Amino acid sequence: MNRLTGKRALITGGTTGIGFETAQQFLNEGARVAITGRNPETLDAARKQLGSAVLVIPSDASDIAAQKDVADTIRREFGGLDVLFVNAGVAKLQPLEHWDEAGFDRVFTLNVKGPFFLIQALLPVLANPASIVINGSVNAHIGMPNSSVYGASKAAIISMARTLSGELIGRGIRLNVVSPGPIETPLYGKLGFSEADLKNVAASIKNQVPAGRFGKASEIASAVVFLASDESAFTVGSELMITGGMDL
Repeated sequence: MNRLTGKRALITGGTTGIGFETAQQFLNEGARVAITGRNPETLDAARKQLGSAVLVIPSDASDIAAQKDVADTIRREFGGLDVLFVNAGVAKLQPLEHWDEAGFDRVFTLNVKGPFFLIQALLPVLANPASIVINGSVNAHIGMPNSSVYGASKAAIISMARTLSGELIGRGIRLNVVSPGPIETPLYGKLGFSEADLKNVAASIKNQVPAGRFGKASEIASAVVFLASDESAFTVGSELMITGGMDL
């Protein structure tokens, strides 16, 4: 408890799943928290559950111009930022022959381009020291069928985190990555499968996890708390695999 007391934190995609659980844990650890999201219903639900102390910012992570608006809001409301958890993103799984250019661009805009320009926009308000945590994925490391574009986008942002680590550490900004395996979150319900197909996909994925289960959002959030806190002050450019052994 109180590992984040006095820290100002922003979580993108903080209304559901890993982002929401991380917001709860950040609050429990004493942080002042802001979250972003683009769905009015989940934004409102998160506001009610997290409480009035949380700053809720409607924002689309794929809207590059909007990233500057997020930075302006953080500057106005918080005065600066100590922690950024880049969590917003999209997972789309489908065979190679089903992809078109628009779908490809949407995945890369949400998972790579948006986060890059958000970090750029936040540079003037990031404190020294500050911690940035990127949400990666085990799919950047394994050859899971139908995950070609998603896996490539996560590999890109993991590489970007590593290179920006070297670029920004002189400013006192640490970048690290958490790369989850399959996690019990609403994300899987957004893949476009029928309920029956979704159950089959989930069972197939579960069979690839040596631990024999899906992970919990709280298990990822706990790792993000560590990387956001001063306990990880000497951890720079690292990737923490939280996969139940899926990457073995």
